[in-house]
Amino acid sequence: MTMYKLKVLTERIIGWDIGVHRALGPGLNTVLLEIKAVTAIGPPRIAQILTYLRMSRLPVGLLMNFHERRLVDGVSRYAV
Repeated sequence: MTMYKLKVLTERIIGWDIGVHRALGPGLNTVLLEIKAVTAIGPPRIAQILTYLRMSRLPVGLLMNFHERRLVDGVSRYAV
């Protein structure tokens, strides 16, 4: 991928992030979001997000694996 295409792609991602921020507001400290791009979500990765939830005292976390062909197959919700 050329540097120009990477620049365009990253600008689109930043734009989406800004849109989410505008819609939900700053300081959304109720859900933990962890993003991965790995071949499999195994017990160590699940233990990691559960540890993050306990340490942050947040009730719910989403683990998103962008390695999946369909993102819906790579999203898992965890709660403590």
